[in-house]
Amino acid sequence: MAIEAGTKAPDFELKDNHGRTVKLSDFRGEKNVVLLFYPFAFTGVCTGELCALRDELPKFENDETQLLAVSNDSIHTLRVFAEQEGLEYPLLSDFWPHGETSRAYGVFDEDKGCAVRGTFIIDKEGVVRWTVVNGLPDARDLNDYVKALDAI
Repeated sequence: MAIEAGTKAPDFELKDNHGRTVKLSDFRGEKNVVLLFYPFAFTGVCTGELCALRDELPKFENDETQLLAVSNDSIHTLRVFAEQEGLEYPLLSDFWPHGETSRAYGVFDEDKGCAVRGTFIIDKEGVVRWTVVNGLPDARDLNDYVKALDAI
């Protein structure tokens, strides 16, 4: 079960597609965070969602907001995926320990070994303010993210 709005967001420390360490708590007091979990790089729906974010990036990565996308792929896979698709925001690897962060947010599918499509809007104090979880084949609506960010 995914964590709910009003819950303190679990902190994490993951490597991005360039091997840099990213901690959720580093944004506390500085930026709201759009934390997006997706199953796997190079799959159709995931590629479509992440490229749509790329095309609207100023709405999700600016002085007030940081976009962080998390999958269970390795950093090496994520590096190639980002380069191929022109993704310039952090792609974080929840590869090892496998799915630890996805589990903390309640979006890891144990049978499939990957995260489902969960999105969490986290405010500057580190509290989840909005969340949506979709099944593996169901893309999310980016306009819902914008509305949720506007409400903070």
